[in-house]
Amino acid sequence: MSASTVPTDDRPSISFALTLLLAFCTGTIVANLYYAQPLVGLIGATLHLPDWAVGLVVTLIQIGYGVGLAFVVPLGDLVENRKLIVATLIFNALALLGLTLTTSVPAFFAFAFLVGVTTTSVQMIIPLAAHLAPARQRGAVVGNVMSGLLMGIMLSRPTASFLAQYGSWRFVFGLSSVVMVVLAILLFVTLRPFPRHTELTYRKILASLGPLLANTPELRRRGAYHAALFGAFSLFWTAVPLFLSSPSFGLNQQGIGFFALVGAAGAFIAPIAGRVADRGLIQPATGAAMLLALLAFGILALGGAQHSMPLLIAGAILLDASIAMNLILSQRVIYGLAADIRSRLNGIFMALFFLGGAIGSALASFAYAAGGWPASCAAGAGFVIFALLAYATEFNPLHRRLLLRARSADETDC
Repeated sequence: MSASTVPTDDRPSISFALTLLLAFCTGTIVANLYYAQPLVGLIGATLHLPDWAVGLVVTLIQIGYGVGLAFVVPLGDLVENRKLIVATLIFNALALLGLTLTTSVPAFFAFAFLVGVTTTSVQMIIPLAAHLAPARQRGAVVGNVMSGLLMGIMLSRPTASFLAQYGSWRFVFGLSSVVMVVLAILLFVTLRPFPRHTELTYRKILASLGPLLANTPELRRRGAYHAALFGAFSLFWTAVPLFLSSPSFGLNQQGIGFFALVGAAGAFIAPIAGRVADRGLIQPATGAAMLLALLAFGILALGGAQHSMPLLIAGAILLDASIAMNLILSQRVIYGLAADIRSRLNGIFMALFFLGGAIGSALASFAYAAGGWPASCAAGAGFVIFALLAYATEFNPLHRRLLLRARSADETDC
């Protein structure tokens, strides 16, 4: 990073109104990644998709997001940020409009992929907020903007269910398309231009991603952990609307929306996980998060067998809590690595775990079609067991020596 792009302490504070706008924008934009999860049954029925294929709707959105993280977000180091954010939002609106209007399955899948690619404007807004804030205010500003992101993730599924109950799934994406245009206008008017000055080229930035992944063991490890857990999370939230709307429970979209809203209470763990990380307990807390996820799938399987809504709700809350906890712990590790490459490290990390989410979403419809709810819970638990097996290698003495050697090399380079 050049000196011209390093924030200084004498820059003016960001107003509360601008911070609130950025938080609202991140939450509203990131919701586009999750609207489809409770709607896959309705979308599949409209497009006449076989049961095994309905999960591909969510999968393609998440794959698109991973591609965007790898190939679109790096443009933020080269292109004037306000123009890049606004342009990405406009393309996001067009992709959402395509989902609303198309009746062709191939076209729908193509637009779903493009929705994911263009939703990456979120990962341009958050670093911009950090750049705009003075050092004395940066932590509070980023924290507030991330709160908006978390609220968008939590509220996206119930919002989609409620809107679909009184309109249709097309109405959900159409309304979001209009909102993206409004946000693009607001950000263009509100944000000041933020030009970038760097000697790197787009090709050099992309070329650096592979070596960063290969040479940063903590990035690989944390990426593997959260890819597996996010795969379990995506599998659950893709399969559970199918189960809740089946004869076992017979819920409509409003009922599914209330379930998603209650399940989102698992986000309560976020501030607790942050304090745990600050106390240097990241390693044991990581294991606890994984065990909590495994327990959640046990409760979910039992709830399905007994047709118990309270058990399903309890399992959903525990699962959401475990995923939120591991994400915060992992980001704390990532943000503790080299500051000059932090944005690229975070981009790689997010691309890895959204790839895991895409795999989980794809397997959800296969598992549910093959074995119903028990198979879905077993598949979700399998993701968690993979994460636990990878986590167990942290206690290998050879791994400890290699990790200490890598950290020493990083400190020497700095």
